[in-house]
Amino acid sequence: MKKTTALVALMAVFSLAICFIILGSISSELMAALGINEAQLGSLVMVAFLTMCIVQLFIGPMVDKFGYKPIAIFGFTITSVSLLLLAVASSFSIALVACILIGFGAMALNTVGNTLIPVVLFEGKDPARASNLGNGFFGMGYVLTPLVIILIIKTMGLSYKVALIVLAILCALFLIFVFTASFPKVQIGFTFAKASQVAVKPAVLIAALALFCYMALEISMGTWVKSLMQELFGASGNADASTKAGLVLSLFGVALMVGRFIVSGVKNLTAMGSKLITFSSLLALIAILLMIIAKGPALGIFAVMLAGLAFAPIFPTIVGVTFAKFDPSLYGSILGVTFSIGLLGGTLVPKFIGNLSVGSTVQQSLLIPAIMAAILLIISLFIGRIGKQK
Repeated sequence: MKKTTALVALMAVFSLAICFIILGSISSELMAALGINEAQLGSLVMVAFLTMCIVQLFIGPMVDKFGYKPIAIFGFTITSVSLLLLAVASSFSIALVACILIGFGAMALNTVGNTLIPVVLFEGKDPARASNLGNGFFGMGYVLTPLVIILIIKTMGLSYKVALIVLAILCALFLIFVFTASFPKVQIGFTFAKASQVAVKPAVLIAALALFCYMALEISMGTWVKSLMQELFGASGNADASTKAGLVLSLFGVALMVGRFIVSGVKNLTAMGSKLITFSSLLALIAILLMIIAKGPALGIFAVMLAGLAFAPIFPTIVGVTFAKFDPSLYGSILGVTFSIGLLGGTLVPKFIGNLSVGSTVQQSLLIPAIMAAILLIISLFIGRIGKQK
């Protein structure tokens, strides 16, 4: 039972990554097909993540009431449907509806994956380590999504719509494992009463602020790295800039995945987690500054991969360190509050980058995530000092 349950949890975070990176992976193709600009693409991203912010607050109590299995079925099904709708979208408005559905599916998958992983991996004894290992599969989703799209578009000569259909079928196939899995009946603990109580806890507040900054960074990179690299490849006279830029986006995912798998091998990571968050935040700031000053694709590629490595342990370690300060019955409430606030960063900052990029460049707009990385660095200094271990 535990192995199948763990597999479903890992599939959930893998599919969550598809939801997070899909718009960035098809950014140039989607803008061309719908006749939209960077600001409108930013609006699609904003709608998807704003939906996630809202849904995340409600999905926890539904798990308590109905159990993991119905929510997992809902998550994989709606994600599959949303990708199919995005594939057939012929207008901005239809794409907008697809993005709303992506938000619903993503948060169902997020709740199933990120609340089960700390419980079913390592016997629940090292939440930060378990979260890093589990979210390595999130990084795998970041790797494979752009690669599948490039393979289908470039190698097979088909359209991005076919790629979306393939990904939709993959998410639907994961349902086979959901139907055969047995899930724990323990409540994840999210109720609005508990949420209101934990929301004012200093340890939860500092984690929420940290995730606001971090998710602004990760989602901005997932959305705009391809456009950034197209600018750098184009300025250097490289042919087929879109395909090469897509490969760089996949490299970002490789770095994210490898970083999390490496960190998951560190025992007792929870105890040293706050220092790791500080170091990684500093590295993230350096990586983004390198993207801003890059004059060609070589430095840009290095900076993107450095960002992936820097980002790798931040989210799962923040979650794991914060979980370790509370009883497991509060995990759902903590994730609901912190993730919703974190998603606000992912909702607003990519949209601002898109707006500033109209009539300018994505590269020039990266000053915004650089500021967010600097703020995260400051916040990280307080994560280990606030709140006591349970």
